[in-house]
Parts: sequence; structure tokens; C-alpha cells
Amino acid sequence: MSWEKDLQRWVDANLLDAPTAERIRQFENTNRSGLRWPAMLAIGFGALMLCAGVLLFVAAHWDEMSPAQRFTLALAMVAVFHLAGGLLGGKVPAMGVAMHLVGTITLGAGIYLAGQIFHLEEHWPGGLMLWSLGAVLGWIILRQWPQAVLAAVLIPCWLGGEWSLATESYRGAWNIAAQGFLLLTIVYLSATPRDPNRALRKGMIWIGCFALVPMIGDVMFTGDVEHYSWGFRFPSLPTHLLAFGYASAYLPLLLLAAFLRRGRSVPVLLSAVWVFVLGVLSRIQHPEHSLLIYLWVALGACGLCYWGMRENRKLFINYGTVIFALDVITFYFSDVLDKLGRSMGLILLGAIFLAGGWVLNRLRSDLIVRAAAQASATEEKRGTQ
Repeated sequence: MSWEKDLQRWVDANLLDAPTAERIRQFENTNRSGLRWPAMLAIGFGALMLCAGVLLFVAAHWDEMSPAQRFTLALAMVAVFHLAGGLLGGKVPAMGVAMHLVGTITLGAGIYLAGQIFHLEEHWPGGLMLWSLGAVLGWIILRQWPQAVLAAVLIPCWLGGEWSLATESYRGAWNIAAQGFLLLTIVYLSATPRDPNRALRKGMIWIGCFALVPMIGDVMFTGDVEHYSWGFRFPSLPTHLLAFGYASAYLPLLLLAAFLRRGRSVPVLLSAVWVFVLGVLSRIQHPEHSLLIYLWVALGACGLCYWGMRENRKLFINYGTVIFALDVITFYFSDVLDKLGRSMGLILLGAIFLAGGWVLNRLRSDLIVRAAAQASATEEKRGTQ
């Protein structure tokens, strides 16, 4: 921004000292353009509703259009939104970012609409590949964090789609992909919200927050899947596909964690071991009634809380507490409630909610206090050295 150049020029000319200049930067970064979180929330929901409205309008009138009109509309959706983003970006940067994001999202719709228009060969992961490529190019050209977040979602979906099609004739193959997705979610969640790319890191953390619980459930309940078609039982994965699947699900993510976290990558390695064991336990017949698998999930929740205490991550402690509570409730509904009468089941459930909620909240608060105290002691120790 122009004022930053002037501010640096004044510091170089000794008209301002460095601490004063830093306070000015913090003030301007906090108050520039008046876009606080309500405005940013409105822009985000507005972009989402705009995408939904445009796609709904196209779907409603699709049958009335000729192939030429359909293809022109598919191209226009992408071009118009990116053009609007370029025009608005100079005046309202947040609005420009939102329009560019809408343009990249509509690119996916345009890709699949074009495939339908020209009756291209049906291979739906190929559309995700092109869409991912568009998001990556958008991030390289625009350097806007929403494009990178979109690519971080689309690329795993594309790879998962390719794996699903390649192994659709084998049973239990998706569980390997689910393990990879769960480990990827943990890697996203472990991102630290600090500069550089603070907004991008926060976006990764949000992805991890939303996806962690569903991915745990995906791994838990996709291992014991029997595939039958017209009385034919699908075979198990061949050894070469099994080895390739596990290598693809684990090795790239472990290397990425080692590169990004360096000396702090041990928790991710332990998480990979936990995910692998969870995948093995999920192959037990009827895993929803297995006490062992629920105990393993509870152990993972405790490990997440400990990780949060070691690195002073309040989010990890809160999320670990939530996963532990959900694990207990899921086990109760799947394996305990049906063995009790209605009244006794409700009474016990109420006791679990009241007593268990109180105990978990006390433990969560104590862990947060201990994490903060440990972080303060570490900072003091560094300051004295």
C-alpha cells in the first residue's frame, strides 16, 4: 500500500523510530477500509448465495437453451465474475477477492457443463482435475488465499475420485482413501495461524475443524464393507494396489509435515500411527458395536488435548474434548441404549450429559490454564537465555 512506502521512507529518514512505525502499521491494519468481521461475513455469504443463485438459474433454464447458448453461458459465468473481481479489487479488495473466488467456483460448473454439452467421455474425476488446475493457476496468478484453500479441497477430492474409480471392483478400498483424508485433515488442523500467509493458514485450520469428525467416522465405518452384486462377492485389493494406496495416503503427507513443521513433526507422525490403527480396527465385523474402536478414538481425543497443551493450542484442547464427548455419546446410542429400558436409558443419558459435561469442562479448563502457564514459562526461559 502507498502509505507503507511513505512510512518506510520516514523511518529511513529518521523522522520516525521503528516502534512508532510498527504501532502505526498495526493501527492501519486494524482499521483500514472499515471492513470488520460483520462486513467480511456479509461478503462471504453474499458470494456463496451468488454462486448458488447463478447455478440454480442456469439449471432452471438449461433445457431451453441450444448447445451454443449453453457453452457461451458456461464461459460467460467464469469471465464475468473474474472481470468483476479485477474491477472491484482496486476499490474494495475484499469484494474483488470474493468475485475471483466465485469465478473459480463457477469454473467447476462450466467444466462439467461443457462435458455434458459435447457428450465427452464420462470420467468425473477428470473434471475435478481441471477444476483443481484452475484453482492452482488462480492462486499463482492472483496470490489470494481463498484460491489456495479451494485448491487444497479440490486436489484431494480429485485424487480420491481417481482412487475410487480405479478400485470400484474391490471391497474395502475406500477405507484407505478415508485414512489419507483423515491424516490430511489433521495436517491442515495442525497449521499455525501466524505470518507469513496467516489468512491461508487459518483457512486450512477451518478445513480441518469442519472435516475432522466426519473423516473419523468415515474411517471407522468403511472398513467392514462387503460388496455384493447379483450374488457375486467383490474380491480384496491386490497387493500392488494395496501397497500403492497406503503409500499414497501416508508418505506425501508425512513428508509435507516434516517439511513444514520440521522439528515439531513428531505429533503428526504419531497421528499417522493412530489413523493406521483406526483403519485396522475398522475392519472388525460390525465396528459400530466394538468397544475397542471407541476406546481408540477416545485415546486419540486425549492425545489431541495433550498436543494442544504442549503447543499451547486452545483449539486442540477444545476439539479433543468435543471428540471425546461425541465418542462416548455415539457408543452409548449404538451399544448401550438398546439394552436398557426407555426410562432407564433416558435417566442414564441425562446423568452422562450432566456429570460428564461438568467433568469434561473442568478438565478442559485445567488443561487450558496449564498450557498457558507452560507457554509463559517457556517464553520467560527464552528471555533469560
